[in-house]
Amino acid sequence: MAIVSKPLIDRLPASERSGLADQWRRAASSVVLNIAEGSTRDAVQLAADARAWGAEGLMMLPPMRYSPDHRETVTYFKTVADSTDLPVMIYNNPVDYKTEVTLDMFEELLVCSNIQAVKESTRDVSNVTRMINRFGGRLKILCGVDTLAMEELLMGADGWVAGLVCAFPAETVAVYRLVKAGRYEEALAIYRWFLPVLELDIHAKLVQYIKLAEVQTGIGSEYVRAPRLPLVGKERDRILGIIGECVASRPALPDYLSILPEKNFV
Repeated sequence: MAIVSKPLIDRLPASERSGLADQWRRAASSVVLNIAEGSTRDAVQLAADARAWGAEGLMMLPPMRYSPDHRETVTYFKTVADSTDLPVMIYNNPVDYKTEVTLDMFEELLVCSNIQAVKESTRDVSNVTRMINRFGGRLKILCGVDTLAMEELLMGADGWVAGLVCAFPAETVAVYRLVKAGRYEEALAIYRWFLPVLELDIHAKLVQYIKLAEVQTGIGSEYVRAPRLPLVGKERDRILGIIGECVASRPALPDYLSILPEKNFV
């Protein structure tokens, strides 16, 4: 697993999740379903549903709408992980979701063999080194913040759960593969061009921003689920300006497709 787009099946009614899972399974090599629930019971049920729908992995946030302590956080993740044989990626984003999964918590969680990865979104690049120092290769580390992707890959992150990959897939894959091949200057040139749109990933309206970028690159639509609404007025013009400048100056990419075998990508 190297590059994964941010989850699209999240906080939807079960019937819609099932239908989307089926569509994505037909279109993609694998489906990782996100669990963002308020209760352990609902999370366990969704893990079972994901298995039945053909998902090949789970990404899990800590309990929503409640800030659990150390014991509660560990118990929640372990209960769900023990209920399924699907591989689990822990989403560690204390900035947006207020609960940090600490290294001491991971120490307890890794007794579950199917907890295999972390979406590292603490926004502390040093945390990549801390996890490698403590756990070696036991826990795969995927950067979850677009604006820190190259930095974390250079520090040893295994991959990238990307947002703007939905609008700029070739450039995202190019940065990843070039870094992993040690072709840092080529990767850096792309990354510097990319940064203004990557910064759309760290705003509360990242969904609207990324979907607008998808429209501008001919990939997706602006449809969002209420209470989110499509952008209007000066805000829309400002975001279109950022996206437009990047599209207009889109760089020619070096040969990157042959660097790593395609099977390494999800």
